[in-house]
Formats: sequence, C-alpha cells, structure tokens
Amino acid sequence: MELPVYVSVVFILTTIATLYFLYKASNNSKMLLLICSLWILVQGVIAYTGFYTVINTLPPRFALLILPAFVLIAVLFNTVKGKSFIDTFDQKWLTYLHVVRVPVELVLFWLYAAKYVPELMTFEGRNFDILSGLSAPVIAYLAFNKNLNRKILLFWNFICLALLFNIVINAILAAPSAFQMQAFDQPNVGVFYFPFVWLPCFIVPVVLFSHLACIRQIIKK
Repeated sequence: MELPVYVSVVFILTTIATLYFLYKASNNSKMLLLICSLWILVQGVIAYTGFYTVINTLPPRFALLILPAFVLIAVLFNTVKGKSFIDTFDQKWLTYLHVVRVPVELVLFWLYAAKYVPELMTFEGRNFDILSGLSAPVIAYLAFNKNLNRKILLFWNFICLALLFNIVINAILAAPSAFQMQAFDQPNVGVFYFPFVWLPCFIVPVVLFSHLACIRQIIKK
C-alpha cells in the first residue's frame, strides 16, 4: 500500500487515542484495556499478512473484522451483567471520545486521494461525520461544565449516531463484495489494509458503543 508515512502515523495515533478515551470512560478498567489491546494487536497482525485483501471468499473475510465487536455490543446491551457494566461508564469521557472522528475523516480523505476509498466516504462526498468530531468537545464542555440540558445531549447523540450509520452503510455498499452497490470505479478497499483495519474492527464499534451507552444512561435518568 503506497501512502505517505504520515497517513499511517496519524491513524495509529488516532486508534491509540480512541483506546485511551475508552479506558478513561471505563474508570480505568485494566481488564478492558487488556482485552481491547489484544484485539487491536491480533487484528493488526492478521491484516499485516494481507489476509483481508483477499476479497473473493465466501463468507467474506471482512466479516471477521466487523462482526465480533458488534456481537459483543449486542450481548452487553441485552444481558443484566452487560447493562450493569455499561452503566459504570463516564458520560463525559464517552462524549469527548468522539473528537477522534476528526482525524479519522482526514485519513479517509487522504485514502481517497490515494484511490483506496471512494469520494462518497469523505467530507467532500456523503460523509458528514466530521461534524460529530468537531462538535464533541463543545457539547461535552457545555454538558458537564455548564449544565447543558440533558435533552440536548440526548438529541446530539441521536444525530451523531445517524451520521455514523450513514457512513457505515455507505462504506459497506462501496466495499468489493456481493453486497457492493456503488463506487465500482473506486471501491472501498483501504480498510482491508494495515493499520486501517482498525477503523471497522475497533474505532467504529467504540464510537457506536459510546453513543448507545450515553443514550441509555440519559434515558434511565
């Protein structure tokens, strides 16, 4: 994969930042840090071998990137112990976590310029997720330092969750597979390579979890 070194460096640092925010949000859970670190390491090693760049298999290998984390989230939100664990997370850190979406969008733009993802996955196309990252520190500061109405925080989470679903659906439909419906001239292949596999297997699930956990906690109160 031919890219300027800074693209990979920025993305690796973004992944580390995501892990840090999640760790702080979990009240410094060493177990969570260990599990996530191992997951990132294992997926990184697998991707480095080129495993995910083979796209003509059934079932698609890409499923191993996205399904485990989403299944885990579903289990957490549908079990008593899982919901108790979710309620221990710090909303402030979960909200600040979304600032990582800004460098993610920059990396996606650089990948588009190098013809590894389609334009529709960038802020010049159909991806408006950068707005979530830019607004996150403002919302977090107002919500947890200036007593912003919790209904506004709840509304912000739903809006940003919709923006996340928008780019995830477009990314899936643009990836070379039996489900591809768009971007045939420049498909979404960048996330099959190291270190960018960490976007679908770690960063996106963490962002999703952060929104769902905050929404659950706000509604409970």
